[in-house]
Amino acid sequence: MSRPKSHKRDREKARAARAAAKVARRQERRTSTEPDEPTAPLEDQSVVLAELAELHRRFADEEIEFDDFDAAKRELMERLDIG
Repeated sequence: MSRPKSHKRDREKARAARAAAKVARRQERRTSTEPDEPTAPLEDQSVVLAELAELHRRFADEEIEFDDFDAAKRELMERLDIG
C-alpha cells in the first residue's frame, strides 16, 4: 500500500519549515552576540606579533616545552585582530 503524494509534500513542507526556523535561529544568535562596539580596546597588533615571534624563537631554542608554547600561542592568536 502506498501513501498518497500529499504525505510527501507535507514532509517536504515540514522539512523546509524546520530549515527556515534553523536559519532564523542562527541569524538571531549572530545578531544578539555581536556587540555594536568592541568590548575591549584593540591592542597594537605589532606588539602581539613581536610577542608571537619571541615565543617562536624561545621554542626553537628549546627554552620552553611544547605544551607551554602551544598554550601561549593560542592566547596570542586570540589577541590578534584577524578580520
